[in-house]
Amino acid sequence: MELTGEVTMCSFPPWLSRFIETYQRLGTENLSLLSDIYANDVVFIDPMHHISGFSNLEDYFTSLYTNLTSCTFSVHEVIYQDDDAAIYWTMTYRHPKLNKGKSVSVEGHSKLKGLEDKVIYHRDYLDLGAMIYEHVPLLGSVIKLVKNRANK
Repeated sequence: MELTGEVTMCSFPPWLSRFIETYQRLGTENLSLLSDIYANDVVFIDPMHHISGFSNLEDYFTSLYTNLTSCTFSVHEVIYQDDDAAIYWTMTYRHPKLNKGKSVSVEGHSKLKGLEDKVIYHRDYLDLGAMIYEHVPLLGSVIKLVKNRANK
């Protein structure tokens, strides 16, 4: 996760700094870094998954990153108090079967809870349509049509 704007790492608790630094470097070749930031009994939730336990989370990331050509995060804002944090970010990724292999950018945010210097709870909030469905051939056209009609 690249930090943008006025966000500086020096003011964050160690678990949060380590989380952001790890996501800046994360890729298919170094998914072992996940064990540095997530607790063994972590709960991870995103719009499509509810995962409990580090080994299940590691399997999910392995599957996810193996299918991506690239994936980066830019952090725009971080709000934290004690062991709770909210991170606002833009994810840019490329998948060979989505958007004709071109980059897709999606804004979202994560709710994190730290415990004993690791993340115990991670929930991502993002528009799944903008992330995936709008970039699938045929389905993408239907999703965009529905969105346009809903906005009229």
